[in-house]
Amino acid sequence: MKARSSRMNDPSEPTTVALLREQYGPRVIIPLDRVMEDYFPGLSQEHLLRRIGEGKLNLPVVRIDASQKSAKGVALVDLATYLDRRIEAARKECR
Repeated sequence: MKARSSRMNDPSEPTTVALLREQYGPRVIIPLDRVMEDYFPGLSQEHLLRRIGEGKLNLPVVRIDASQKSAKGVALVDLATYLDRRIEAARKECR
C-alpha cells in the first residue's frame, strides 16, 4: 500500500514520504534504533518487537539477513504508511 497523506489534497504540502526522506536521507531501510529514537522513545527494542509480533503495531520490521542477530530496520514507505494511519486515526477521534 502506498503511503498517502491526507495532506495530498493540497499539492503544495509535502507528503509524509517526502518529509521522511528529508529526515533520513536517501535510505530505503531506516535502522530500527533510529525509528525507535524518533517515534517510540519510551519502548525498548524487545518491547517494540513484541508489540509488532502481537499485532498491536502494524509496522513491518525488515531483517537485513536471515540471522536472528542481523540488523533490523523499517522501510521508509512502511513508516510513512504507519504514520499516516496514526494521523488519520487521531483526526477521526477529534471529530
